[in-house]
Amino acid sequence: MPNSKLSRLNVAILSLSFSLLVSSCGKDDGPQTEPEPEISVEVELIKTYGGSGIDEAVSVVEAADGSYLILGTTRSSDGDITDRSGNDSDFWLLKVSKEGTIIWSKTYGGSDDENAARITKTNDGGFLLTGYTSSSDGDINFNAGFQDYWIVKINASGTIMWEKTFGFSGSDQAFKAFQTSDGGYFITGYFDVSASGGAGNDFQKGAKHGVGEYWGIKLNANGSTSWRRYFGGSNNDRSYDALETADGGFLMTGTSESDDFDKTDPKGSYDYWAVRLTADGTLLWTKSFGGDEIDNSYASVKTDDGNYIMVGDSRSSDQDVTNPRGNADAWLVKFDDNGNKIWQKSYGGSLFDTAHSIVLRNNGDYILSGHSRSSDGDLQENNGLNDVWVFIIDKDGNLKFQNSIGGSNIEFASEAIETTDNKIVVVGNSESNDLDIPLNKGSKDFLMIKLK
Repeated sequence: MPNSKLSRLNVAILSLSFSLLVSSCGKDDGPQTEPEPEISVEVELIKTYGGSGIDEAVSVVEAADGSYLILGTTRSSDGDITDRSGNDSDFWLLKVSKEGTIIWSKTYGGSDDENAARITKTNDGGFLLTGYTSSSDGDINFNAGFQDYWIVKINASGTIMWEKTFGFSGSDQAFKAFQTSDGGYFITGYFDVSASGGAGNDFQKGAKHGVGEYWGIKLNANGSTSWRRYFGGSNNDRSYDALETADGGFLMTGTSESDDFDKTDPKGSYDYWAVRLTADGTLLWTKSFGGDEIDNSYASVKTDDGNYIMVGDSRSSDQDVTNPRGNADAWLVKFDDNGNKIWQKSYGGSLFDTAHSIVLRNNGDYILSGHSRSSDGDLQENNGLNDVWVFIIDKDGNLKFQNSIGGSNIEFASEAIETTDNKIVVVGNSESNDLDIPLNKGSKDFLMIKLK
């Protein structure tokens, strides 16, 4: 009997030990997290929107209800555009469902031309629309001459809460505005300092450089101006993107043709150019990246390790550009918070390829969008004159997936985002009505592509 009890006790101990072993093998010391779903960039949905004129989408965000807001510029007054007349251009904002059905459509502008550049979210559930205007009527209260920065604050329903113009008598074009951590806003773009007579710089009044300058404007929460700064040299310097840094300062990025004044390290004809500011607009440093030829940067992003990546296209094959693929490549450069280059990568084929947007995924990968004429190298096919091109890279710049989408004519992509349900939504414009493109409504259409 004692031996029988001992035998049963041993079995129980062994069973408990095995259960604990199995349980411990299935857990680690930290909380369990589901792996980030992989995206294979396969097409789920393609939609076009517009009228008989030129309609070009430039930016997209996901709304709180899971729908998409697509911003662009329209010259149409028919088809999907129902609230305007005339042949000038206006901002056009579409709200569409996940299935691509139009929920509502709104245009914003005056009797002259408006050109949209970016839509960003605000903390109150609304949005900022960024671009530039030549009007002084309609939705625009004031114009200083030719083209001015135009910033429009709307609520979730698309109603204008306030709008602001900034500029002088020349060409002043805003490309991005976003809400800052202090509840205010920052705007980046460029302006014609020769037309301003040196005005537009609150810290160095009267300083004149050249024809085009990076122009950064910091706004308070109510939209009033806190400070303005411009940076550049004697030639064209254009900022297409900006972001807030970890210390509350700003990084302005874009393209520079200059080789003097604030541009201290020119590389070639046009360079990627980064301008780093403190929170009060004081210049910390500037940095150029590129080679002897034309290198244009359109977008930038903060990396999850505290650094930055600029993207665009490069025609160079020397200096910072060490592995060119063709006529022009999508080119990425990663650098630290002091402007020191970490790595650079080229992507594309033998013809013209470019990247116009980059977004960081939760898993550390990056989604890039642009357009391509190539059908070799990193690309597998080309449907026509120019295709939308979407590709995913890992944190080290290794290409994971890519897809080109289009018809027999011209397609461009301006921006891509990752949605909360782990899809990719890409927007741009299309002139085709065959192959991947189901319908053309006019000269150029808004194009939305959803990838899974």
